[in-house]
Amino acid sequence: MEPDPQLRVGVVIAQTGRLSRLGDPLAFVLRRLTPQLAHVRNGNRRLPLRIAVRDSQSDPTHARQAVRELAAEEGAHIVLTMAGTQVLPAVVDTCEELQVPCVSTTFPWQAYVHRPGARQRKRFEWTYHFAWGLDDIAAVFADMWERLGPARTVGCLWNDDLQGRLLRHDRDGFAPVAERRGHTLIDPGGYREPAADLHAHIDHLRRHGAEVVTSAATAADLALFHGQARRSGLHPRLITCSRWLAYPHAGVAGSCAADEGLAQARVATLVYWTPNHPYRSSLDGATAADLAEAYQRDTGNPWLQPLGLAHALVEVARHALAEAADPTDRRAIAQAIARTRIETIAGPLDWTSGPTPNIALVPLVGGQWQETRHGHDLAVVTNTALPDLPVTADLLAAR
Repeated sequence: MEPDPQLRVGVVIAQTGRLSRLGDPLAFVLRRLTPQLAHVRNGNRRLPLRIAVRDSQSDPTHARQAVRELAAEEGAHIVLTMAGTQVLPAVVDTCEELQVPCVSTTFPWQAYVHRPGARQRKRFEWTYHFAWGLDDIAAVFADMWERLGPARTVGCLWNDDLQGRLLRHDRDGFAPVAERRGHTLIDPGGYREPAADLHAHIDHLRRHGAEVVTSAATAADLALFHGQARRSGLHPRLITCSRWLAYPHAGVAGSCAADEGLAQARVATLVYWTPNHPYRSSLDGATAADLAEAYQRDTGNPWLQPLGLAHALVEVARHALAEAADPTDRRAIAQAIARTRIETIAGPLDWTSGPTPNIALVPLVGGQWQETRHGHDLAVVTNTALPDLPVTADLLAAR
């Protein structure tokens, strides 16, 4: 009797380069879950499983090569990836090209669907994603602006790349949601990343009376804006930012605490996972708090928001292999992902009811980096989309 075939999960992680800090949660999750992933039960079969990892080197060219190696050399039945506005699209596009099922996360779904080279509203056959939308970010940010009073005049610090164009999108973007809430958006036009001088943008916002500033800037560009704005006399009552500030480390480049002025700005941001989220792992029943505690204990680093999504990636892969009509057939695995509805440590994921066929949504709430005796803490200040998550602090206006 022939032994059962081995199933193989390929993982593309940024182990080196500028995104390596964001690769840490997925690397940790793989180490933590390895004993539970030795086999997958599919019906009456108990199939051996191996995980193969490749380093994207935080670069799209290397990311594409990593997928090719996983597909050809490792024979991966499914590929997992997360993080990187250029790296993630490179991985999923290569998986689509090679007809390898792929699950990804940490990227607004509009940027996933409308990424360069993808036809608008195309139904991808092989690649699946879970995250939130730019419209969800707008709703959360509007909740926080409105804590300061009714409709605000909001300055937009958005770049001139795909991200900025999608934020402005008249159907799927951030702008129409915010405007429907009664807010007036002041958009001085996009800037090139990395920014060298934002005085022209600041002058425009000051002339038009911007009370609040919203952005999707890197921490370095936001720090530049904040310093130049204060010296120019622009003092917004609140800054909301959806990019790197969603998961900083104190004292690390890309964090709110890496720039003293920005650290005191009380930047508000999106929250998609915390140790207090009321969810459990479908693999072993571990809670969000259990996972965060294990990460901090084993790595010596504070928990990161992507930790919950990294764990959910592995949960989805195992579920797809367990539920596929033939777990050794890539098309059958892709079909299993398409019909997946699963409770994960990052919350319920449902690919049968997303905004597009290949998307499952993750709810967002509002958070703010507030000073504590031990540095800074990400406080939950609004919970409209997830009322079971406790609010831990009041929103504070900027100093």
